[in-house]
Amino acid sequence: MTQLILASQSPRRKALLQKLGIPFVIQPTTIKEYSLTTVPTSLVKELSLAKAKDIATNYSNAVVIGADTIVVHDNDILGKPTNEKEAVKILARLSGTHHHVYTGVCLQYVDRQGTLQEPVLFHERTKVWFHALSTYPIHNYVSSGRPMDKAGAYGIQDDWGAIFVKKIEGDYYNVVGLPLSRCYLELSSLKERYKLELQLSTL
Repeated sequence: MTQLILASQSPRRKALLQKLGIPFVIQPTTIKEYSLTTVPTSLVKELSLAKAKDIATNYSNAVVIGADTIVVHDNDILGKPTNEKEAVKILARLSGTHHHVYTGVCLQYVDRQGTLQEPVLFHERTKVWFHALSTYPIHNYVSSGRPMDKAGAYGIQDDWGAIFVKKIEGDYYNVVGLPLSRCYLELSSLKERYKLELQLSTL
């Protein structure tokens, strides 16, 4: 049986993949999220590839999923806040405007001999509009600690994070951290291409 491995310790990506009813294991990568490029599409695909390859080299007969999500506002890449002050600043910046969320995904198949095959790389982009925010909801959300591990200092799936969002254009799950539909379709294509014994549903 071909093993499916999620190269992420993100509880959000774990929960999303579980929605598909696909058996998988988690093996977090330890690589640094660093790149010289500032082109959003290139950045997320480069980092997702690095994460997937980092784990795949230790396995055989497996498909490793690597993913990376960033928030882009006015051509600036907004990462995870380093402290509460920065989180407040980021949310105030997003207030009353729109931004884009990019998630890059890499599906790295490693065959029974331990040879890495050509990776499947793709990305999704979702446009997100924020309501104009007053000081109270921003500080209330930041004080909860929830923004600290999230790019752009918010999670659309959080109770308060969802309140900030006026509307979106694109894949909702992409904003959470993994574009489910595209991911499943690409896994299905990979399964057919290599005739993998990959269980894609327990439903």
